[in-house]
Amino acid sequence: MLRILSCYVMLLPLVVLLSHSTNRRSRGFRREPSDFFTPMANQRNGTLYVGVTMDLLKRLWEHKNQCVDGFSKQHNIDQLVWFEQHEAIDVAITREKQIKKWHRAWKVRMIEATNPYWNDLYIELTA
Repeated sequence: MLRILSCYVMLLPLVVLLSHSTNRRSRGFRREPSDFFTPMANQRNGTLYVGVTMDLLKRLWEHKNQCVDGFSKQHNIDQLVWFEQHEAIDVAITREKQIKKWHRAWKVRMIEATNPYWNDLYIELTA
């Protein structure tokens, strides 16, 4: 049986995934399908992008291989620098919209609180 997963994407100069109820960050990542809010960047303090996906590893692979035309491909957005995991897509979308309204400095502080060197968390997730 094929399962089609929807992907909700929001454009920002940051990529972040957030966890609403469980406060999970990169080390608490669960591999089963879930709803994620994902901020990404092209380099430290570079262009930021925020999106929501139901399949984080697939979406990150698509960003890294520039499979989807759009903002992230145009700006070479391919590094996961922060994320949150949510139990429901509506919660992830609400959180995504909140962060989209934030000032850039707030987003940078959020990233650097848990990832001060802007390491690509994709490497941790696939190790």
